Amino acid sequence: MRRDVYQAIADPTRRAIIALIAIQAMTPNAIAEHFDTSRQAVSKHLRILTECDLVKQEQVGREIYYLLEVKKMKEIDKWLEQFRKIWENGFSQLDDLLLTIKKEKK
Repeated sequence: MRRDVYQAIADPTRRAIIALIAIQAMTPNAIAEHFDTSRQAVSKHLRILTECDLVKQEQVGREIYYLLEVKKMKEIDKWLEQFRKIWENGFSQLDDLLLTIKKEKK
């Protein structure tokens, strides 16, 4: 079953996991050390992220490492870009309005 990627990143714990493994690949135990939750809970989050193709597994010897799937993150960034332009335009308009108000007060 494929899960919705946006639903997956809506969870703050999963976003924190993504931030951790964006720096370096980590084992589930190493990831779990950063959270006040059970190893099983972290494994569930990792499973969801894997199902969404946000992370991938790589076996090194007997250990499994989780790595960020950059291609999928780029897809999310591309989708967010449309909103980024709207926000930046809104901030620019707000800056212009604040300058106008400041000039009128002088």
